[in-house]
Amino acid sequence: MANQTAASLATSSMDLSTLTVSPGDGSILRRLAGHVAELAARPGEAVKRERWTRHNDLEAGLPLIFCDPENGWNEIVTDAKMECQGELARRWEMALRKEAFWGECMGDDRVVEPTFNVGHVYTESDWGMHEKKVGGDHGGSYAWDAPLKSYDDFDKLRFPAITVDQAASEALLQTASDCLGDILKVRRRTSWWWTLGMTWTLANIRGLEQIMIDMYDEPENLKRIMDFLSRGHLAKLDFLEKNGLLFSNANDSYVGSGGFGYTRQLPQGKTPVTTRDMWGFCESQETTSVSPDMFAEFIWPYQKPIMERFGLTCYGCCEPLDQRWQTIKDVPGLRRISVSPWANPEVMGEHLGSRFIFSGKPNPAHLAVPHLHETEVRAELRKILTAAHRHGCRLELIMKDNHTLGGNPLNAVNWCRMAREEIRNIWE
Repeated sequence: MANQTAASLATSSMDLSTLTVSPGDGSILRRLAGHVAELAARPGEAVKRERWTRHNDLEAGLPLIFCDPENGWNEIVTDAKMECQGELARRWEMALRKEAFWGECMGDDRVVEPTFNVGHVYTESDWGMHEKKVGGDHGGSYAWDAPLKSYDDFDKLRFPAITVDQAASEALLQTASDCLGDILKVRRRTSWWWTLGMTWTLANIRGLEQIMIDMYDEPENLKRIMDFLSRGHLAKLDFLEKNGLLFSNANDSYVGSGGFGYTRQLPQGKTPVTTRDMWGFCESQETTSVSPDMFAEFIWPYQKPIMERFGLTCYGCCEPLDQRWQTIKDVPGLRRISVSPWANPEVMGEHLGSRFIFSGKPNPAHLAVPHLHETEVRAELRKILTAAHRHGCRLELIMKDNHTLGGNPLNAVNWCRMAREEIRNIWE
């Protein structure tokens, strides 16, 4: 699932009058920003920053921990704790309160930076067709009606188009600068994608069950649509490059399905930024039940050209990659590999060694109960840590994909504490 840790979330086109912050809301935001600035100034933040850099550059070190509760944030920063009244101010308040919780309470290795990110205001069209969703409120499950019922309608598909509202984008940046610019460094950072893996889009357009059937009944048409989606994603990257809309993510940016982009192996301060200066990311969670051979035939050939655009890349999210490793392992720049709860950590540890980042993903279900079952949590952590240590891996422990914390925000804090204790037991 997409990470939403910053204030740089994509903003749809809006009336300029909504891009303001009232004096009362501004006072609240300035107070919170001042606290974040104090947290960011602590010497330990520089230490964590250097640890992430060395880790991403494949230098040996202790495993790193990152916890993003995702939908569980609603149980940490509740409506009762929110003070701002305006819609924009409340979005920014949530971002600042998350930073404060990470800095004060979480106990993981996320760096608190003295920055505040603001994205562009823009719209992005669909692929000429759009699914109809039913449900999905408050992060819950949903069903959808896929629009491409027949490949006879293939010609209705179109590449998406991005339209940036320059006036609103500048107004939004100016509002943030006026409100917070003397406390935090306000900077333009737009996350134009989470994944470039395409199979999420494919499932929305064609239907998840149907694409499984197509592998048998419509193999050439399935390859045709994958080729179309691949070319569409490459065209999007071309557009962003040509218009100077990309930003380096070789820093505190969240990259892949977990971890941060700090590295000395990608350019710093270069403009304009190209994809070669960035981390890229693909995954294919939707095809978890597909055989390795079918993945290699129908999915990977269309993801590989996208991966090759980037200087460094991440692959995978919730899908187990122990059966797909031989297919993806040789793409240039591959660095961060997701090892999901459904992958064999021993097998993945042997595959990855010290040549790739072992991005370990313990099961988020452990945090979805009122109180953690400590024995189970520690057993899973030890299994991952032992396998990665045995094979000399560059390990990070990433807790994410949480839909609930069981109503107990301390579940996230306690999980981080247990992870650190188990690291000391096995690695130190």
